[in-house]
Amino acid sequence: MKLGLIVKEPYASMIVKGLKVWEIRKRRTNVRGEIYIISRGFVVGKVELVDVLGPFTVEELSEHEEKHRVKYDVLKEYAGNSKLYAWVLEKAEEFDKPLRVKVPRGAQIWVRLNL
Repeated sequence: MKLGLIVKEPYASMIVKGLKVWEIRKRRTNVRGEIYIISRGFVVGKVELVDVLGPFTVEELSEHEEKHRVKYDVLKEYAGNSKLYAWVLEKAEEFDKPLRVKVPRGAQIWVRLNL
């Protein structure tokens, strides 16, 4: 069973192109290894999830914008009063043809995939 990570655009495209190497989330994850990036009901590529850094404040993360590509005001709104974590991504690969997948209702972060 493979895992897909749901990511909104434009961030999903940046991840699979290797431009965004930190995915910012409110929680840690114990998942490591190959994961698939899902955007708008399609698997658009895959990456290796190698580490989780943090917790960070919005101010601390804003010093690393070149890694996560999220503007300060967007980070601040997303964080609310929470600390944030950087999920470290490597070996990005964008698929030539995105694969349509069924994303279960209510899925917000992870989707189990049969690829």
